[in-house]
Amino acid sequence: MAAAARPQLVYLVFGADTYHQEALFSIASAIAKLGNPGELPLDIQVFTDNPAPYAQLPVRIRPLSAETRQAWCQPHGYHFRTKHVAIREVLKDTELALLIDTDTFFHASPLALFERIQPGTLLVNARTMRYRQGAASPLYSVLAPELKAQGMADDDMWLLNSGVIGLYQCDSALLDRSLELMDQYYPRTPTAYTLEEFCLTLAAYQRYQVSECPDLIHHYWSRKQLMRAKVQAWARKHAGQPLSADALADVSQVSDHVPRPPALQRLLYKAATLALPVEQRQFMREILYGCYDHANEFDRACAPVWWDKARQNLQERQDTPVEADQLLHWLSSPLNRLILGKRRHTIYQHLIQA
Repeated sequence: MAAAARPQLVYLVFGADTYHQEALFSIASAIAKLGNPGELPLDIQVFTDNPAPYAQLPVRIRPLSAETRQAWCQPHGYHFRTKHVAIREVLKDTELALLIDTDTFFHASPLALFERIQPGTLLVNARTMRYRQGAASPLYSVLAPELKAQGMADDDMWLLNSGVIGLYQCDSALLDRSLELMDQYYPRTPTAYTLEEFCLTLAAYQRYQVSECPDLIHHYWSRKQLMRAKVQAWARKHAGQPLSADALADVSQVSDHVPRPPALQRLLYKAATLALPVEQRQFMREILYGCYDHANEFDRACAPVWWDKARQNLQERQDTPVEADQLLHWLSSPLNRLILGKRRHTIYQHLIQA
């Protein structure tokens, strides 16, 4: 297969190490599902400001300077505009491309995603909700009257999640249109976090077929901190050799389930905390969720996330700030010392540092 005809799997990664760790794991999961790291039937391109994390991966690095990224965000400095520019750049040189967000991993071969793209078809992660269901958003309150009047949208239009954007080169005009709409509507809806997805939706609506792939990838925009903890644990263990047999085997151990204790254990935690003052009970149950000894090492890595969530939820329940003295007092009570044992020192240190 000629290079220009090979499917192109594209990532756009810049900024904090977290995003590079996510991309590293996503790429490793793609290669693991392809089955043969030495002979990939597709090309992987990474637009990035930091090529170092990808040194051990069979990818093409597309250097992304701060100046280029800023230019891609213009005319309004809109951060997510860069996604559409990146895949449009790739489609200048290739027949078929798919841009995927870093907070993803593969349940199946990436080739299965490309099989869902045909000329005239836009592949996205998923349909999310009807336009009318987002009536509280400025994308509806500000734009809906004029979009309906112009025949560009209606209340039943499905909004799209752009964690995946897949297109044939012959359909790249869709990206030109979505960029035009972003530039037009951003000044009127600057607080709309999903403007990029919305403009992709408008550009495709009634003009292109839409295909989805939530069964083929997991896009962890929900429960992100728990999933990041798993991914970061994998990256700490395997970043030096991400394509080793052990690393690829461990990919399948990073599951998409929320690592809660079993139902019976949760009942035991509830019973154990009934003797605590009412205001401490929910906090301690959530702390104990992070103490459960999961068999899976990547589920165990989620413990600090549960502890952080316990503190966050406590803060939302009380009017005064959660201070270190309060945490120390609660964790040092006789019952909590009995329940937590020596783990309470680790928990306390994590919470005050966080």
